[in-house]
Amino acid sequence: MIGWIDTVLQGLLLGGLYALFAVGLSLMFGVMRLVNIAHGDFIVLAAFLAIGIALGVPAGPALLLAMVLPVMIAAGYGLQRGVLNRTLGKDILPPLLVTFGLSIIVQNVLLEAFSADSRGLSAGGLETQSLRIAGDLAIGWLPLITLLVALGLTFALEWLFGRTTLGRAFRATSDDPEAAGLQGIDHRHVYALATAIAFGVITVAGVFLALRTTVSPSDGPGYLLYAFEAVIIGGLGSFWGTFAGALVLGVAQAIGFRLDPGWGILVGHLVFLAVLLVRPQGLFPRTRD
Repeated sequence: MIGWIDTVLQGLLLGGLYALFAVGLSLMFGVMRLVNIAHGDFIVLAAFLAIGIALGVPAGPALLLAMVLPVMIAAGYGLQRGVLNRTLGKDILPPLLVTFGLSIIVQNVLLEAFSADSRGLSAGGLETQSLRIAGDLAIGWLPLITLLVALGLTFALEWLFGRTTLGRAFRATSDDPEAAGLQGIDHRHVYALATAIAFGVITVAGVFLALRTTVSPSDGPGYLLYAFEAVIIGGLGSFWGTFAGALVLGVAQAIGFRLDPGWGILVGHLVFLAVLLVRPQGLFPRTRD
């Protein structure tokens, strides 16, 4: 019994990392109806930016995150304003093609800069420390912090969208960009702000990823898949749904790994497929008034 409780707990902690992957993707889709194929590669890019800085500057994870955040936020704003806004329209194919091209570019740039070797960040010993709950049951401090950060970011995004002027602008441009423009809202600027915030979340995900495991330049598509599955399982348009979907995916993979070491990823995919077939709108979709 303790073994299964531990499996579920480890799955929830893994789901916290997947939630960090997914909420940025959910944000961009919710505001612009844009599926960013390069999302996973930007997570890896943020991780390698932190790794590159750490090679030359002795800095802890918090300082590295503070150094990478403004770079990625500015890059997100510029990318949306200068490139992605030009692709948005009724046809979903142009942004898919452009972000696919960006994915290839990011992977090759990282390969040239860092080679194909896997690299990671040091958490100063935190990665080996754990919190004992009862008996042989313990959870790692770093995975727990990751889950709490994901929870905090999800709450912050829900608050931003539901309680602020910027959030109302996000919702207005998402519903009808032309009508929002008649109210004096520059949808191009709003879209760029949404992408900048999404890139901020991506940066947090990349740094925590590098703290928890090693990353290589070609890992991005796999992280995109986990993020996409979490968004679909939880329900489009809902940050809390995305968070819950990430936890479901993490628990499913943990149970699969417990049953057989080769089944973990497969069980996660099967749960995603089952939700897609039985409840295509997701488990916790946002309902509009």
